[in-house]
Amino acid sequence: MTDPADNLPDPSIHAGFAIAAQWGEALGAEKLEIALKALEPQLKREHQARMKQLDNERALAEQRHAAAEAAASRTAAMEKSAGERAARDAERRRSHVYRMSGLISGVVLSLALLSAGVVVAPAQPWLSACLCGPSLLALAKIFVLRRSDAGDIRASERAAREAATAVAPPQPPQGAV
Repeated sequence: MTDPADNLPDPSIHAGFAIAAQWGEALGAEKLEIALKALEPQLKREHQARMKQLDNERALAEQRHAAAEAAASRTAAMEKSAGERAARDAERRRSHVYRMSGLISGVVLSLALLSAGVVVAPAQPWLSACLCGPSLLALAKIFVLRRSDAGDIRASERAAREAATAVAPPQPPQGAV
């Protein structure tokens, strides 16, 4: 007949059964039973201590897992905020380029109108008044400030009318009188 200790997968249990068998032969069944009953509370304490140790290890593993998940979520949140920040920065750069192009266009247009008004002023003062008057201010306001009011257009029309009426009528040729 085979020994039941031979079929056990754990070598420590196999060794425990071998020691119990040796004690059983040396002490006898009654003394072995008394020894095992005295040993049983110690085994229960060791078992409870081992179970607490396993529970502590399991809890520690769960804490480590939770910490790893928290770190991963923090990393994902930081990457997301970095992406959003990069998108905001790109939008700010585009907006800055857009505003600066309007500013530069307004300055160039204003300088061109002013220089044209100065150039034509001696020969045609009404054209100079149109080029350097409220129309210049209205165009600069459109390009630089990005807004236009109806009052600007009305002022520019009124200035053009006043400049046209203020011009002296052409003088007749000298030999015609």
